Amino acid sequence: MKVDEAYDACERITRREARNFSYGIRLLRPPERRALSTVYALARRIDDIGDGPLPPEQKLAALARVRKDLHPVHDGDDPVLVALGDAAQRYALPMDAFDDLIDGCEMDVIGTSYGSIDELVVYCRRVAGSIGRLSLAVFGTENPEVTVPLADDLGVALQLTNILRDVVEDRRNGRVYLPADDAAAVGCPPDLSGPDPAIAELVGFECRRAREWFGRGLRLLPHLDHRSRACVGAMAGIYHRLLGRIEREPMVVTRGRLSLPVWEKAWVAATSLAGATSLAGSSRLAGSSRLAGSSRLAGSSRLAGSSRLKAARTRQPPASRQRAGGEG
Repeated sequence: MKVDEAYDACERITRREARNFSYGIRLLRPPERRALSTVYALARRIDDIGDGPLPPEQKLAALARVRKDLHPVHDGDDPVLVALGDAAQRYALPMDAFDDLIDGCEMDVIGTSYGSIDELVVYCRRVAGSIGRLSLAVFGTENPEVTVPLADDLGVALQLTNILRDVVEDRRNGRVYLPADDAAAVGCPPDLSGPDPAIAELVGFECRRAREWFGRGLRLLPHLDHRSRACVGAMAGIYHRLLGRIEREPMVVTRGRLSLPVWEKAWVAATSLAGATSLAGSSRLAGSSRLAGSSRLAGSSRLAGSSRLKAARTRQPPASRQRAGGEG
């Protein structure tokens, strides 16, 4: 299979499957768009194994085969692997990030639960920070010792938002992500099956925690070029708006999967592209005039609002902990 055909196949997968990712990726220049579509296509394959109907032992075996195909990349006639082999050479992709992603997917398959935020952050870095590090390789960076940890932190913010959004769907699939010690502090099961006041308190706290991760991760934006900044801004902006809706109405997560309408996602992408013309634009990400640096995003002034969860804040890992390599 020709490389161009392989990239085309990956772009088709991204357009078809990516609900939020595609709104940012389409803002990149064609070479970077193709490379990041390839990253997404393989990540989608890994996720589909973990979320599919096979019994756990067969899922683990399938994940092991994917892992084997990556070291080195065995392409053959597989369009995703053909494109990945080319992208890995062009952009020096950190292939161990895919190992982290597979590790995180294996945690889902075996039904890992999380007693503390520290444990959950490990999972978030594996399944989302890994994609941030791969994306950063495509974007390019002159200061990886600064930007790689920031990309990792932004991945944690996105995944924490994802967890809150999908809590009912995950519960149906037997997956529980919210930290047990946070839940116990308010008398609410971590699957949010408790009384409404306790659910609202727990969800509100986790929203404010996610905002703190956004506050750190969005410091990545000034380190990126115009197009890459727009791409990250669009993806982060969509999730930030979801987070805001959950924070305003915590019980909404108990009624099903929350999503932005197509027009709003497109508006976020357009705003991000326009705002990325200057570093000031990053503070207007997704239409929020203070997104990148405001106390609203950091949320630290309100984390102490719940007396029963105040102690949990002290267990949140600082930005310097569990960096890339400890997670994915």
